[in-house]
Amino acid sequence: MRILRRILVTLVVCLTVARIAIYRLVPIAFSFYSSKTAIPITRVLPTDLNDKSIAQAAGTKLSYLGYDFDVPWADLDDSKTELFPKHKPEKTMARLHFRSGLQVVVLTGPPHSFYDQFTHEVQMTPQAFAAVFGPEATTSDYEFMRRVLEFSPDRIPHWRATSVTQSRAQVMLLAKSLIPASSAETGIFNLRGASCQGFQQGKPGDPRTSQYGVLLSLYSDGGGVEMFIAEKYYAAAGGVTQPEINRIVQSLHRTEPKVVASSAN
Repeated sequence: MRILRRILVTLVVCLTVARIAIYRLVPIAFSFYSSKTAIPITRVLPTDLNDKSIAQAAGTKLSYLGYDFDVPWADLDDSKTELFPKHKPEKTMARLHFRSGLQVVVLTGPPHSFYDQFTHEVQMTPQAFAAVFGPEATTSDYEFMRRVLEFSPDRIPHWRATSVTQSRAQVMLLAKSLIPASSAETGIFNLRGASCQGFQQGKPGDPRTSQYGVLLSLYSDGGGVEMFIAEKYYAAAGGVTQPEINRIVQSLHRTEPKVVASSAN
């Protein structure tokens, strides 16, 4: 009987240790593994811009997709401007061509579009979305993007890892792996305009910027705007400068509705 009792005690101890390993040690080990194998872009974090000056050169005032903004270039080729989707009256994308070879693609989206995409297309429950990205992200695309871009696998709390925290970390890691553009490899920078705030992915002057371009993601209560500045065929030496980008950001605002005057007899 004593031998049987010892066997049973040993079995219980082994099962208990195995259970602890499964529910405690496995998440910790997996968190270290996922952090170590994460792609480089997941470790790029937003920083503030050093140059916040605004280009004063002659430019062009533009109005597309419900937004007004200035560009510090006066060579827009209107004949090549494209609006999408072509088969719908309401446009959400514009491709602008400049004679210098520069191209600017503008895209607009409604408020809390990330929340809508995750809960409808990915079929993530509202509760799960709020648990991973924060309650503020359910109504603010800026908060969603901020939390994703500020996430890094180096910040995963390995020794406090549980199956729940590990699941959340894996969703954040997946989002940080997929959402940033290729230009983010050259830097991510905080942006704040007169009526919007967001992020700049790609730094002018970096040798890879002409290859990747610069992506501006700007958000306000009325919705979001993304501008991709493609420099691949840009003829100007040195490419687009930070003061030129700052001018676009600071001038961006929603188009004021036109007031139609009327008179009554």
